[in-house]
Amino acid sequence: MGLKFGRGFRFGFSTVGVQHEMGLPGSEFESDWVLWLRDFENIVAGVVSGDRAEDGPGYWHLFRDDHARAVSIGMDAAWITVEWARVFPKPTYDVRVPVERDSEGIKAVYIDYEHIRKLEAYANRDAVEHYREVLLDWRSRGGMVIGCLFHWSLPTWLHNPLAVRRLGVDRAPSGWVDERAVVEFTKFVAYIAHELDEAVDMWYTMNEPLVIARLGYIDIHSGFPPGYLSLEAYEAVVKHLVEAHARAYDTVKLFSKKPVGIVESVAWYTPHTEKDDDVAQRAFEDNLAVLDAVTRGVYRGPRSSFEREDLRNRLDWIGLNYYTRTVVRADAKALHGYRAVPGYGYLCSSGGVSGDGRPCSDFGWEVYPEGIYHTLKSLYNRYRLPIYITENGVADAEDRLRPRFIVSHLYWTHRALAEGVDVRGYFHWNLIDNLEWAKGYSMRFGLFHVDMETKKRYPRPSTYIFKEIAQQKEIPDELLHLVYPAKTRP
Repeated sequence: MGLKFGRGFRFGFSTVGVQHEMGLPGSEFESDWVLWLRDFENIVAGVVSGDRAEDGPGYWHLFRDDHARAVSIGMDAAWITVEWARVFPKPTYDVRVPVERDSEGIKAVYIDYEHIRKLEAYANRDAVEHYREVLLDWRSRGGMVIGCLFHWSLPTWLHNPLAVRRLGVDRAPSGWVDERAVVEFTKFVAYIAHELDEAVDMWYTMNEPLVIARLGYIDIHSGFPPGYLSLEAYEAVVKHLVEAHARAYDTVKLFSKKPVGIVESVAWYTPHTEKDDDVAQRAFEDNLAVLDAVTRGVYRGPRSSFEREDLRNRLDWIGLNYYTRTVVRADAKALHGYRAVPGYGYLCSSGGVSGDGRPCSDFGWEVYPEGIYHTLKSLYNRYRLPIYITENGVADAEDRLRPRFIVSHLYWTHRALAEGVDVRGYFHWNLIDNLEWAKGYSMRFGLFHVDMETKKRYPRPSTYIFKEIAQQKEIPDELLHLVYPAKTRP
């Protein structure tokens, strides 16, 4: 007997505007990330690859073909991003809405149908109708749709990272550093929930808020905009993202009865030595700062903390992005009192071997499938909310790791499910190759290889392993030998 997931368990894919949509004439749009990727100074400094979002896989025009491919390999769910920068290419500041704020921050944003009518004058209606067509096409094929409202890319009128780099966050459009972003995002969310609610089954407000803050304002060599080192800006960004989620949650509920979630990247943290057990647990809990804030109303940051009732119980489900673990050791000089240890997790050499003898991806990420089990168990025990694995995949152009990666991660997911974790679906990152942000097109995550010149898609061998599992909703016996990726050394 194989390992059955149940007929209600979903297998899916994902799309993000900057990463997937562009590539054919008429698909272009401007955003902070688009500006950042083609900036000459960033390219010559090696901050970004030089690959442009405008040369991507072309999903904006080829969505029907990609949807047909997804169905053909057993996928029955998708989360699809509606790009804020595409819908509102011009500022929406002049649509004034009542805002309740005090010394703690923004407590409420009040939006009604008159505000929606005014926002209509600023919206790119062609883009909205195209998104409706994309969403409904997938639903017409029997697929569940989760609408994603923010995946990293901001309108340039709200965030110009090149100007921030030159002038500073106080003299340029500074995105989430600016409290106004909370209000403007809430307007966008209200408009999209009003316009597209009939085309989706669920919503989620934003993707990986802690990653946005950390890589933009602390780990500034990551290639993420604006690459502006500032702990003060980091803490402002986290606070405003938490507020933006809570205000967006409240606003979606005005126009929709659909569940609303948030997606966070959560690694499994393991100690470097036995004496690091405590810091590993603390590091894992630090990774849950945003989830704690929007469920318990409590935020604990490296330099500030707060407790607010207006943030509590603003979550219906959790999206987990899991790729690998992080090994940590205590370090009193580090911001949080610990550091990640090179040679493990995200800090390995490309295509190499981790300090534990495990294979590593083209990105240099260690394959650590059991971590998804521990993370699922911990999240469910802590929050008791339904969980979808919204991203899990591997950069592997030659497809040497992906077959075992898929089977082993689904095996550990099944184990968590069998032990009572309410995990309801697995979205493989990704259906097709796409732009991997600052790394460009060098990191190939797709089940289907994409020739970025011709836009043709070609299935990798692992596609058929995924298909076998997704169509049957089961890991069949003949694939169970792929569960345990053999270490390259004892």
